[in-house]
Amino acid sequence: MEPDVILAAREAELEAELAELTRLPAEIGSISFGKRVGEGTSMAVDRLAAVSTQEALLAMLTEVRRARQLVVEGTYGVCEVCGEPIPEGRLEARPWATRCVKDG
Repeated sequence: MEPDVILAAREAELEAELAELTRLPAEIGSISFGKRVGEGTSMAVDRLAAVSTQEALLAMLTEVRRARQLVVEGTYGVCEVCGEPIPEGRLEARPWATRCVKDG
């Protein structure tokens, strides 16, 4: 399969995950905090986890879009640091890789 097709599919997946993650909850409810772990604490922990997940998804989306740009430029599969080809196995495992293993 062509790299851009794979990258386009991954970009769409990430955008869908982000849309779901940032969707407003059906019921916000009231949050109260006290000495005991309750619904408010649970909601706060869930929100912190969602923020962390969102940051990771946004970072990966940036990497995927960068790799798609490299396809357009004709330099996909070439390490941005050392200029050597990125090993095929790395690109199979991580199609959005823009650096070889030794350069990060």
